[in-house]
Amino acid sequence: MRIELVKRPQQSALFSALSPFIALALTLVAGAIMFSALGKNPADALFYYFIDPLREVWSLHELAVKAAPLILIGVGLSICYLSNNWNIGAEGQLIIGAIAGSILPVVFPAFQSWIVLPLMLIMGMAGGAAYAAIPAWLKTRFNTNEILTSLMLVYVAQLFLDWMVRGPWRNPEGMNFPETRNFHGYAILPEIWPDSGRAHWGFVFALIAAVALWFMLSKTLRGFEVKVLGQSPRAGRFAGFSSARMVFFAFLVSGALAGLAGISEVSGAIGQLRPVISPGYGFAAIIVAFLGRLNPLGIVAAGLVLALSYLGGEAAQISIGVSDKVVRAFQGMLLFFVLACDTLIHYRIRFVGVTAKTGEATQNA
Repeated sequence: MRIELVKRPQQSALFSALSPFIALALTLVAGAIMFSALGKNPADALFYYFIDPLREVWSLHELAVKAAPLILIGVGLSICYLSNNWNIGAEGQLIIGAIAGSILPVVFPAFQSWIVLPLMLIMGMAGGAAYAAIPAWLKTRFNTNEILTSLMLVYVAQLFLDWMVRGPWRNPEGMNFPETRNFHGYAILPEIWPDSGRAHWGFVFALIAAVALWFMLSKTLRGFEVKVLGQSPRAGRFAGFSSARMVFFAFLVSGALAGLAGISEVSGAIGQLRPVISPGYGFAAIIVAFLGRLNPLGIVAAGLVLALSYLGGEAAQISIGVSDKVVRAFQGMLLFFVLACDTLIHYRIRFVGVTAKTGEATQNA
């Protein structure tokens, strides 16, 4: 006996629209069970996760700070996934974008001008795009699996960052700590409302990117090409669309936005390079992309929800004493239920071999 997934001939439009909300509700139920098993009050835990971070203005700023990289990376990944290109290495592209964008304030600290920050953003996007081009080239040239290559390149980027901040770029005045020199004023991404919190312009970049890619997907020929090649490569070839060019386009857009997220995080929230500059935004953005149904506008809402889980996780660690592993497990449950709900709404489970065995048993009897 084997289990197969069979596509439903007619899919419920209502349940397709409600799928993210059903997944979120199931996550809350499973989370409550998990907290109960840990000996914590589920009501208190969920309150600290989803309500407490929204009660103060500064918390809303922190929500925007954490949501910005998730949205930027998520909308870029949506282009990849809609075109059937599985970029799992956005975390590495974020890191390389941050390194490339930090060249000016770290290597040339005496160069101080208003043009430094725009150049940093451009260099960050270029670095992320160049790093994403590696799995794209390997796929088109050697037909390698982009899931494996993009994922392995994440570890290369992490080790390269660690080597840079401990070696060539270590701050000579930093008391031997593994970090670069602090960025000067011209290299810092400005805050949106400095008087009320530290939310920076990275969040504005995320909103602009989401609107721009939504417009491209829904109103332009390139967006139509993305969807056609993702759903039916054979039909795309008949239409004259190039699968190889689409691989590069999807990876370059995704990598550029991940690089922009990296340099925005470093120049806006951190102010220097350190061995760890991301708590896993590149991987968490995969959850954001699917929770937003690969729609750039939906990804904005999904990014805010997952950023809320980051803030809530920090509040829960302080208030009720859970570990950061619980926070990661909670986010993992969210991804599991998102994928499970989408799968069961669009496919049905079929047990192959049950009927034949039942009939044979009846005949023998």
